[in-house]
Amino acid sequence: MKFFIDTANLEQIKEAQDLGVLDGVTTNPSLMAKEGISGDQKVIDHYKAICAIVDGDVSAEVISTDFENIIKEGEALAKLDPKIVVKVPMIKDGVKAIKYFSSKGIRTNCTLIFSSGQALLAAKAGATYVSPFLGRLDDIGTDGLQLIEDIRLIFDNYGYATEILAASIRGPLHIINCAKLGADVMTGPLSAILGLLKHPLTDNGLATFLADHKKAAEAQA
Repeated sequence: MKFFIDTANLEQIKEAQDLGVLDGVTTNPSLMAKEGISGDQKVIDHYKAICAIVDGDVSAEVISTDFENIIKEGEALAKLDPKIVVKVPMIKDGVKAIKYFSSKGIRTNCTLIFSSGQALLAAKAGATYVSPFLGRLDDIGTDGLQLIEDIRLIFDNYGYATEILAASIRGPLHIINCAKLGADVMTGPLSAILGLLKHPLTDNGLATFLADHKKAAEAQA
């Protein structure tokens, strides 16, 4: 399972990269705005800065919603760095654009997936990734994990190479459950990734080991 971090914060990206488990980054306009990044050139420069940190894919989202401008914007993003994956919304013109990008060898991430039918359309159009939003489905009383399971079954049935990128991850349990269901990638906040490190028995065991070591050292002194 690949681990992506869902942020535009460079310090958090560096921390995840230094941990040694980071495979990529996903961003969106909201995350850029959260970091105070606005204006075309500043956004471009920020994408370049992210690409300079990570070794894997970096999803860069288009703002346009019509076919012609999605293509124009996506091609410009793809030229920034070979790591860039063009993030396209699940709308009619978005699906058309994914098909176009696929024919040109430009990798894509179809975002805002909330149904298996949407994921199927994106895969047929040639999307590199589909991003089902688990947390947002959970927020409205729908089982986001069931969507991951359904997409996995459909893609396996027909041999689609499109990778399932579980998005809107809220915590460590989401990551574990997505891994059980066979999601290819998860993208979430740094806190969710670091949360996998923690277990009270690990903390207690380490404290015991260190205390015993100290007692033994003092006895020999």
